[in-house]
Amino acid sequence: MRPWFRRYGPAGREAATRLVCLPHAGGAASLFRTWGGYLPPEVDLLATCYPGRQERIGEACRDRMDVLADEIADALLPLSDLPLALFGHSMGASVAHEVALRLNRAGAPPAALFVSARQPPHRLEARPEVDDGSIVDDVLRLDPDSAVALRDPHLRELVLPALRADYRLVAGYRPGPLPLLDVPVTAYFGSEDPDVSPAEMREWASVTTGEFRSRGFPGGHFYLTPHQAALVGDLAARLSAWSGQRRPGQVRPSRIRATEGR
Repeated sequence: MRPWFRRYGPAGREAATRLVCLPHAGGAASLFRTWGGYLPPEVDLLATCYPGRQERIGEACRDRMDVLADEIADALLPLSDLPLALFGHSMGASVAHEVALRLNRAGAPPAALFVSARQPPHRLEARPEVDDGSIVDDVLRLDPDSAVALRDPHLRELVLPALRADYRLVAGYRPGPLPLLDVPVTAYFGSEDPDVSPAEMREWASVTTGEFRSRGFPGGHFYLTPHQAALVGDLAARLSAWSGQRRPGQVRPSRIRATEGR
């Protein structure tokens, strides 16, 4: 499971579903460290550890979507003995969608996809690569709580490499037409998010032939922090409703895809 995933909470025999969470640009697995307290024992909570941060600080960051999604999907295949549900916030929503497509192609489709605070693929607009100052300004605009780390010179130098790589990944991600999923998709959003509108979030319905739902919360891009209990409670209720409806298929022992440039 390591180094890609960190388990928050016990994984007992009662576990029936794995909820795999993928953080935002510059984010880390610790974003989800308290979620286990709001989930029933039937849900095994795994937070994704991107390279280049926390205990993987010494590894090279990934700055291409295809490379990152390939590696995460490869790491998840051995864990698909239970149905996998994916939750991604902001950049993590795009990563979760790409991972879901790869799992589907490998014969282990996810049980559900949850996306948060990110436009669907067909709505993504071109973004130029930006310098460090612009990255810091953008992060502070969306998440003022990050000011402590970004204004401390030592901490800033620790977090900037991951931010640079993630912003490069986002700028270079132009997916074009993608295959449809056939899984339930739920879109979550903050009603005052300056980067994505409720209407854009509802357009995630176009990525699946399965059931689609959306739910908004008061707040901006990081609405999920003050509304953590309500958000995770909603996730748990939906997972319970869908539990057992889809089971993963036979998983090939091979990797998802050998991507050039690793």
